[in-house]
Amino acid sequence: MGAMRVTLVLLAMALLLLESGGKAKPAYMVAWSTPVAKPSATSLAPRAHVDFETQLKPMLQSKCMPCHFSGGQMYDRLPFDKPATIRKLGTRLFTRIKEEDKRRLIEDFLSQSP
Repeated sequence: MGAMRVTLVLLAMALLLLESGGKAKPAYMVAWSTPVAKPSATSLAPRAHVDFETQLKPMLQSKCMPCHFSGGQMYDRLPFDKPATIRKLGTRLFTRIKEEDKRRLIEDFLSQSP
């Protein structure tokens, strides 16, 4: 029974090599040779404190004015001049905000304790 298993494993490895044109590595070699991604310095760095009034609110005003600010159509339901609204919406704001730096600012704000 043992010789039969060895034969099947060798046959499976040969088929794998044939299918890939001889370029595939056996699974045991892939596991040993595949580099593991190391966390970057930025992913380990603590997130910066985001001040709602000076950093986030001006960005929201430039993107969401006039609808979500005083006097706008959506102000009563979703006032963007209130930090609680932004925490409530979370990353759903990304449907309108596409720039990575602005998204990061919102994520950093959301990661802070209320």
